[in-house]
Amino acid sequence: MWGPAMGLPPRLALSVFAGPARSCVLGSRTAARKDWQAKSRRGFSDFYMQPLFDPELEESPFFAPKGRSEPTCYVACKKLAKNLVRNLLGYHNPSRQLLLECNPGPGILTEALLRAGARVIAFESEKTFIPHLKSLRMHLDGLLQVVHSDFFKIDPRHQEVVKPEYNSRIIFKDLGINPVPWSAGVPIKVFGILPTKLERRILWKTLFDLYSCESIYRYGRIELNLFVTEKEFQRLIATPKRPDLYQVLSVLWQVACDIKFIHMEPWSSFSMHNENGSSENSKLGESLKSMKQNLYFIQLTPRRTLFTEHLSPLNYDIFFHMVKHCFGKRSSPIIQHLRSLSTVEPIEILRKVRIKPGETILRMYPHDFKRLFEMIERSEDCVFKWVYDESLEDIVL
Repeated sequence: MWGPAMGLPPRLALSVFAGPARSCVLGSRTAARKDWQAKSRRGFSDFYMQPLFDPELEESPFFAPKGRSEPTCYVACKKLAKNLVRNLLGYHNPSRQLLLECNPGPGILTEALLRAGARVIAFESEKTFIPHLKSLRMHLDGLLQVVHSDFFKIDPRHQEVVKPEYNSRIIFKDLGINPVPWSAGVPIKVFGILPTKLERRILWKTLFDLYSCESIYRYGRIELNLFVTEKEFQRLIATPKRPDLYQVLSVLWQVACDIKFIHMEPWSSFSMHNENGSSENSKLGESLKSMKQNLYFIQLTPRRTLFTEHLSPLNYDIFFHMVKHCFGKRSSPIIQHLRSLSTVEPIEILRKVRIKPGETILRMYPHDFKRLFEMIERSEDCVFKWVYDESLEDIVL
């Protein structure tokens, strides 16, 4: 949650959101390149900032068709469910914790959480499981609410009309969930197994929601507890020590969250179902063989210190743009990127953040990008600090 009542710095309180991935001139002091080129360039580089193609960020419908293209994965092992209860609830009073479970299916984990006395809200997209889930609340100790919705598809970006079952404002209001300040503790924990084919797209969409304090992040620092594939896990934690895996996704997630690896779980601990029943007897059986791999259970906790006076939900899109631009040409010196991105004198900025002008981005760790961005935002050298192409302004999911 972000706004004047949530501790928004006075300098930024005058500005409002213009929409997803829009530059706020008052907050970020950006200028379109066509406007900036009309001004004196003061010897800046002629390296022109071109649109960066990223297939993961292409504009495309996020909603899958009614007939699922791939089965949903569920917890099938009671031993795993018991371990997950311990990981999710810890040693705290379970009745004081609110946990959102995504697509619980047959409810093996749901039942274990309720027996421990937890308060659970189950988001189930397959209606055939709902009667069984609702029956659990009649016989167990915890509190259970069941919502017929796919949690991973709520609040789709760039959808003019969102159905009530996918609108977090409506859903959370009906559930009696109220926002808390970002500076407060973790109000809600989310558990889910990311669909393999949509895994990367969900991670990107969640990043936009997190940095903009939209969707579930209107309600505070929501903690994600997810099972992801090994490939995505390695990308999330990658640093310059693994240049083959280090990318924009790595930087933005590590800046935003404390990423904790809990444990690895074999595929045998899970089951898969599609709308017609077990996937083992479906036409998808062959394609699923390549998907059967160990899953990594990780915890993503948004940092209390993520937002500052110089990096906020009002200018996060410029930070995204800076990082994506730098990774667009990994081998170029950082000073060359800065001369394309900003009108601020790059030599002085790099000196203040103790980065050598000739360094490439593969020598910069995630928090180096944040320090660099905040130093430029802090600079008083120029009215318009950032230069951008309008063709890049709306690159979102």
